[in-house]
Amino acid sequence: MDGPLCLSIFHFSEDKTISNNDLQVNEQIRDREVRLIGADGSQLGIMSARDAQKAADEAGLDLVKISPKAVPPVCKIVDYGKYRYELARKEKEQKKKQHAAELKEIRFSPNIDTNDLNTKTAAARKFLAKGDKVKVTLRFRGREMAHMKESRHILDEFAEALSDIAVVEKAPKVEGRQLSLVLGVKKQ
Repeated sequence: MDGPLCLSIFHFSEDKTISNNDLQVNEQIRDREVRLIGADGSQLGIMSARDAQKAADEAGLDLVKISPKAVPPVCKIVDYGKYRYELARKEKEQKKKQHAAELKEIRFSPNIDTNDLNTKTAAARKFLAKGDKVKVTLRFRGREMAHMKESRHILDEFAEALSDIAVVEKAPKVEGRQLSLVLGVKKQ
């Protein structure tokens, strides 16, 4: 051995950080005392983690820490695979019930014809019926910029045509070369 001896020391922590998908199970639970809930949902009281593990082994099930922040932490005797499946199913159900309102944009120019405006109004009505917000943008090009204030009535008419199902959330506002307003679903 000619060169210096190199010694590497690695420290592995057995305590894992707890997230929704990473629960502490069986021997991973290192707390001194835990509050134990039985397989049938009954309170078995406060006991050492070792005694709780013995009770879980006798029942042929797993010991899972369900509430790590409580004092003392709450553990339950359950079938771990089934418990994980139930948590995933509940999480999926909650996501199904949520609907994030998207912001849909409808653009047109100030020299739009009435039939085209009616088509855009029908599209906005569909978006609002789905629960989305609608941003209506009036784009100006070239010499149209000189008549920006006179064209504001187009947005007002558009909002008026949808007033039965929509409410103006943001009033018409100039943003560079465009004039826009945001419509939201009217609360019943």
